[in-house]
Amino acid sequence: MAVVPVRRLALLGGGFSTDDDGLLDDWVLSQARTSRPKVCFVPTASGDAPAYIEQFLTAFQPRHCEPSVLPLFRRELDDDTLRAFLLSQDVVYVGGGNTANLLAVWRAHRVDQLLREAYDLGTLLCGISAGANCWAEGSHTDSFGPLTSLPDGLALLPGSVCPHYDSEPGRRPSYQAAVATGTLPAGWALEDGVGALFTDGVPTETVSRTPRAHLYRVEPDGASGAKERALPGRLLTAAR
Repeated sequence: MAVVPVRRLALLGGGFSTDDDGLLDDWVLSQARTSRPKVCFVPTASGDAPAYIEQFLTAFQPRHCEPSVLPLFRRELDDDTLRAFLLSQDVVYVGGGNTANLLAVWRAHRVDQLLREAYDLGTLLCGISAGANCWAEGSHTDSFGPLTSLPDGLALLPGSVCPHYDSEPGRRPSYQAAVATGTLPAGWALEDGVGALFTDGVPTETVSRTPRAHLYRVEPDGASGAKERALPGRLLTAAR
């Protein structure tokens, strides 16, 4: 009997670009399907910023993995090679930046379709900020300047996502208002420092690098408002 791959994605409230301890990135690698995973960084949302790419390589080259980068603004791979490359990865790690631009560029290069295929084949998809927003049906974003709702995404994760729930002014009330009015569907809000693993769209593990960081389920409260519920999580500690 053929083994059906487990479909998983992880939302990150931190990582190599924001944290010095490496706890969330180590956690991501521990979720990979192999002991030495191939990890592809996709920096599309930042416009393939060279400094961001260098940060990733500096953080992941010393780790027990095979890091690589997929640039799209100066694309180097033809369609067949691009598909083979993405489908060979164990982890696809999407960086932060502009969610709306990321989705537009991916669709122009059909990367959105390839990521769906990789997801169905068991590749772990993950990312921070825009790299967390992109997997859902919609998200809370500053892609257009002021905080607003973006009812667009790959819809691999049902509902919506809000990053930086505790660290950026206005995020919490603005996201709750969007959920309360139905502008965005009920979803998941990440405080900085959280990692959340979803299996077939259902949360299966929540971790944090600080005791104060949480993942929240945000839903309409039935009285024209919204309610939030913190999910229990495991506190990550550095290996000794």
